[in-house]
Amino acid sequence: MRGVLVGVVGTVVVLGVAGAVAVPQAREWYEGRHEQTASYATGKAAKAERPSVPRWLPDDAASVEYAMRTTGGERILKATLSGDGLPASCTPLDAGAEKAPDPEIRASWFPSGAASGAQGRCGSYYVSLKDHTLYAWQTNDDWVEENRRSAQ
Repeated sequence: MRGVLVGVVGTVVVLGVAGAVAVPQAREWYEGRHEQTASYATGKAAKAERPSVPRWLPDDAASVEYAMRTTGGERILKATLSGDGLPASCTPLDAGAEKAPDPEIRASWFPSGAASGAQGRCGSYYVSLKDHTLYAWQTNDDWVEENRRSAQ
């Protein structure tokens, strides 16, 4: 009887440890399975390779990092710009009128808290510029609205 009890307890412990390791890994895979990331030398190369990269990104932008969710419109982008300002087609945010939402996906190269530094809109993307580094993000709701407008 004691041997059976030890066997049952041992099995429960092994299953518990396996579950503690497997469940977080499965969850991470499940949540990230529809996300794609890519790096490009220039904005021109990014736009040529992936149609979902925004057209307002300057061709001469360098060190482009891009992440997207394939099941919706969530996007984040990082690029080095040659100029001192936002791309010409972008518009500044009205002070106090519009609060930028947080990005809906994450990447190690995209800073947390980017929404608090939002300076403008480029199409359906919120953008911030720090030195020559552009950070841009699009939410699924903004993507849906942009598609609705372009379909009319």
